[in-house]
Amino acid sequence: MCFHGLEKEQAASALRNALLLAVASVMLSACGGAGAPGSGAAASTAAGSGAPAAGASGLGAGASAPTSAIDTSASTGSTATHSSAGDGSAPSDSGRGGTVTSPLNGGTRELVNPDANTVVFLYYELAHLPLPMDTWVEEDSRVKFVPAAEKAPHRVSVRAELQSAAASVKNVGALRLTMNANLSDYDPSYGEFTVRALSPSSVVDFNALGQKVQVNFKNGRTAQIWRVPQADAQGIRDKIGFTTNVEMDVLLRIVDVLPGPGGGTVTTEVVEYELRDNQLGIALARVQPR
Repeated sequence: MCFHGLEKEQAASALRNALLLAVASVMLSACGGAGAPGSGAAASTAAGSGAPAAGASGLGAGASAPTSAIDTSASTGSTATHSSAGDGSAPSDSGRGGTVTSPLNGGTRELVNPDANTVVFLYYELAHLPLPMDTWVEEDSRVKFVPAAEKAPHRVSVRAELQSAAASVKNVGALRLTMNANLSDYDPSYGEFTVRALSPSSVVDFNALGQKVQVNFKNGRTAQIWRVPQADAQGIRDKIGFTTNVEMDVLLRIVDVLPGPGGGTVTTEVVEYELRDNQLGIALARVQPR
């Protein structure tokens, strides 16, 4: 009886050990699956594929945003010209409709085809020169050529008018002028027309109030070049007839001022210009210099 009891006890003990071993094996298997190196490799592969985990807010989630935000208008606009002859290039409007700011005074206002008096006032404003207001008042014909007894009220009105005009040029940073482009004939060896009105030696004169102010073009060497494929050149020449029949609207950023005796020079940078046949008003090109 004792022998059989011992056998039963040994069998029960063996069964308990087997059950404990099975439970331990299951527990170890579960823990190993959660922290196995293989699962980390799979996560790394998923991140490398560009598929971020749900709720991710790091670089992986927004990696494509900077690329989509890149502005390519500067690179295309620096060379783009568009002619009605169809040269295949697209016009860039990065300068059109936007604000042009002067590095000289931070001005953002634009004067369109200002008269000579206004440009003289602008020159004095840019150069920070005191206005010779008394001289201008006395030299005005409304004061100069009236009897002495009548000068006083005329002085008051003329001075007020001049002061108002001088105040109107505050914060001006750009000029938009309409002028004859003085376009050259087409040069097939270089594949270009030359807008001679914008050459480095060209100036626009404004004479008023006993002053002579000139506007010149700092980047005229490159601004004067209008590149056109040779295949399109003849079509453009047919449209304009004589090359002098080309009008230009040019946007100029004010970049410097050079005072001088009896006037001075306002230096500008050509931002963009539009060429048109001045007989029919047909647009020929919109150009942004390199």
